[in-house]
Amino acid sequence: MEKGRSQLLGQTFSASSKREGRQQDQPHDLELFYDVHVFCCVNERPPKHRRGCCSGKGSRQLCDYMCRRAMALGLNRVRVNHAGCLNRCELGPTLVIYPEGVWYTYNNERDIEEILSKHVKGGQIIERLLLRPHEGPRH
Repeated sequence: MEKGRSQLLGQTFSASSKREGRQQDQPHDLELFYDVHVFCCVNERPPKHRRGCCSGKGSRQLCDYMCRRAMALGLNRVRVNHAGCLNRCELGPTLVIYPEGVWYTYNNERDIEEILSKHVKGGQIIERLLLRPHEGPRH
């Protein structure tokens, strides 16, 4: 069952700076440049590395797809970026969404569509893709 951001994080966030919640988390005189910033690990390690790598699992192509879809959906205050190693490659591909700091694993375009529609636009946590802090080793 999906939890709303308010249930998981103790407050409500949204993908629009005009919606209730997002700007209240910032000092009154500081507006976010992007309401949502997505960092997709595209780190590449040597073949057969013991930790694997997100790039070897298709993260670069999926990140590019997410960027194109965000633009096509008119999500102008959402930024999708390639990122270096996010240090969770064993669970990858991985991405993290700020300002909430919510981590997901994803494997295909369907997962990307769900992240964009449910989390980025709708403010819902996607339980089946969610990576919790205790999952995977810390390096």
